[in-house]
Amino acid sequence: MPELPEVEQARALIEARALNRVIVGVDDTDAYVCRPHAPGELAQALTGRTLTAARRRGKAMWFETSDDGPFLGLHLGMAGKILIDEAPATNAWDRFSLEFEDGGRLALRDRRRLGRAVLEPEIDALGPDAAEITRAAFRARIGKGNAPVKARLLDQHAIAGVGNLLADETLFRARIDPRRRTSDLGEAELDHLRNQLRAATRDAIRDGGVHTGGFVRRRGRAGTCPACGTYLNRGVVGGRTTYWCPTCQQ
Repeated sequence: MPELPEVEQARALIEARALNRVIVGVDDTDAYVCRPHAPGELAQALTGRTLTAARRRGKAMWFETSDDGPFLGLHLGMAGKILIDEAPATNAWDRFSLEFEDGGRLALRDRRRLGRAVLEPEIDALGPDAAEITRAAFRARIGKGNAPVKARLLDQHAIAGVGNLLADETLFRARIDPRRRTSDLGEAELDHLRNQLRAATRDAIRDGGVHTGGFVRRRGRAGTCPACGTYLNRGVVGGRTTYWCPTCQQ
């Protein structure tokens, strides 16, 4: 599933290649992807406008439009991706698209049909963005309560953008057992965890996604620790399949 790094790559692509291009057509006929809007509602709201700014918080991505128009929210779902100026899909996987006056187009291509296109997306319930959260906010939000630390990292109300793979990569880099209770983490450990989260996020954005992480690549094979060679443990933490090194992560 796309996590913060993949969504940031999509946001940056739109910022670089789709802003300030006049929208002359909108395909919003997929009523499931465009729910709760009726077919034609997004087209009526967006035609004639331009996208003027590309924003993101965690996994949520939205775009301001010209002339005080509505915000357009796009969610990648489980397997969606943004394509710009590419030919339409021949297999009906383009679930939503914008046609530009210059002949180009933006498409949400999603074979699993779990993405979303929505006007005025709700983002107020999301916590601070994981790539930008301050030290004080991280201490307060992740150190709060007595949940397993991985479960807290995955809570989008506490901190926005961390998914299953990024959490495992970050906790391995921080040498913290994902099952440890947040109440057991001191300020120094929380600060170190935040630093490792920021580093893992930067690396994933640079390298092409969360699947590129050194620990995640071993995790997917249920293999051995890249640091010490110990076989990885596997369990369920926060409702998600989790891998950790029993030697390195205490």
